[in-house]
Amino acid sequence: MHGPELLARFLSTPGPPDSHGNVWQYNSRSDRHSKVGCWGVAFDLLLTSSLLRRHVEDGKVVLGVNHEMRDFATGRKKDLDLVIARPAGSVPTPHRSLSSLALDYGAPLTSAELATLDGLPEFPVAPVGAVLVALEAKAAMTAHIKALPRLYDELNSSHVCVHGASAQALAIAYVQVNAAEEFMSSVTNNYALTEFPARYTKHKQPGDTARVVSKIRELPRRTRQSENGFDGIGITVLDFANDGGPVSIVSGPPAPGTSDSDNYARMIERMATEYDTRFVGI
Repeated sequence: MHGPELLARFLSTPGPPDSHGNVWQYNSRSDRHSKVGCWGVAFDLLLTSSLLRRHVEDGKVVLGVNHEMRDFATGRKKDLDLVIARPAGSVPTPHRSLSSLALDYGAPLTSAELATLDGLPEFPVAPVGAVLVALEAKAAMTAHIKALPRLYDELNSSHVCVHGASAQALAIAYVQVNAAEEFMSSVTNNYALTEFPARYTKHKQPGDTARVVSKIRELPRRTRQSENGFDGIGITVLDFANDGGPVSIVSGPPAPGTSDSDNYARMIERMATEYDTRFVGI
């Protein structure tokens, strides 16, 4: 699995400067982290599911980025970070692809990952028809306990909207949680750091991270199309202060263990199994 390591490498390099000239590894007002996180999920899923690779080769599926889904029952709308779907008509030329998105996002792929990507069929980004897989990425990097209600509500509304649009679609949640004891937030440092000293938010670790992981595990999950909930949930726990320092992946508690269903690798395996079972006939 490449996604978590790729995300950690990506966050090690700050993004473009904000309006004050500050550069941030993670900026809550930016979606750069969720884009690369979702890209890694699509990459790993394509490597894991032979049926998905065959569908891509046969032109049966495309990628959609920031795709709007509408709950048929309520009319509510939600933008999903990434979807895998049947194409809505022919794929235009030229078009973006999974490979070109890596360049657009600045994903720091290793030479081995580039070689692996080059060996995969081209996965086009194109107008979306019927959605098969819908992915929502969220992050809890600081002020964990304060952010919990909103994090839960936003994730919970995601699977409701996805399955309100299509009961057949796989709804997947991918959550990144920060386990650092202190964090330099772009919100609390809303001024030029060249003129004033930085302020760090203190966390009570590992308790804060454990609370977030526990709350995510309260999200409903489903094993049949007639049920309500997510079809897969994955959690990656990171450790970084957002001050330009290193980013590491936490593998021990309270991060999910290798046998937990919300471990990243288990999420990808479940996605592949569900995809291979549910969409074998398309």
